Amino acid sequence: MAEKKSKSNIVHVSGKRKRATARVTLKAGKGIVKINNFLLDHYKPEVAKMRILEPIYLAGEIAKKVDININVNGGGWNAQADACRTGIGKALAQFNPLLKKTFLDYDRAILINDVRFAESSKPNDSKPRKCRQKSYR
Repeated sequence: MAEKKSKSNIVHVSGKRKRATARVTLKAGKGIVKINNFLLDHYKPEVAKMRILEPIYLAGEIAKKVDININVNGGGWNAQADACRTGIGKALAQFNPLLKKTFLDYDRAILINDVRFAESSKPNDSKPRKCRQKSYR
């Protein structure tokens, strides 16, 4: 009789910031991080890359034993970096629950999505907070 293969430990989570959404898949591996099928080493700008790497540095040895694949779209480069950061943090915390306390002590935004959005424009106005100029004639 054929033996059943044990289900591998794969984690699927998402991170959000403004209009950007990052879907993160984490599985056991060699520590490879890919964003939209490109290695993180080639990711630009450098500031965004450093923000994405924060939860990986905090995880230490655990991050070297998993492969992380991120699919991110929407928003600008800064929002996408924050969405990736949140997604990686959530995935690592779900993979190893001991990391949750470490992430919360460092920065709450690693585990919790930032819910702030740009305010929408109102009808017949040019900007969200600007009013039409009053005319007396």
